[in-house]
Amino acid sequence: MDARGPDPELRKELDATLQTRRELGPEYESELVDSFLEKVDRRLDSVIDRRVRHRMAEQQMVLARGARAPHGGQPAEGPGAVFGLAAISLVLAIPLSAIAAVNTGLAGLLVCWAGIVGVNAVHSADRLPWSRARRAARRTADGDWD
Repeated sequence: MDARGPDPELRKELDATLQTRRELGPEYESELVDSFLEKVDRRLDSVIDRRVRHRMAEQQMVLARGARAPHGGQPAEGPGAVFGLAAISLVLAIPLSAIAAVNTGLAGLLVCWAGIVGVNAVHSADRLPWSRARRAARRTADGDWD
């Protein structure tokens, strides 16, 4: 499940599932496969959760160390922030897509991906030049009242 190679626990589970299939025969094959796939799914979920928590902890450490932009105390934007949102979006898109597709079919899947694309588009739109100019104008206008 990771760069080091196959998971030894899953390998044992697969061997046990295959041995059970030999003993019980092909009539129980679908139940055995479903059971094994549930175990793989739980393992995959735990790996994804661990990676997301690791990325979130890294981002919190960057913020805690004072990586702030000089204007208004907003977090620094850069390739790392954009990559972080994109990576988290893709990681979360896997289970969200599965849930949407299973429960509502193609329509749910399209709505799910429209939401994911929308969140990334709104985040990226904040980096566009005309958005920066509007933010700068707002900051100078706010400064007149001080």
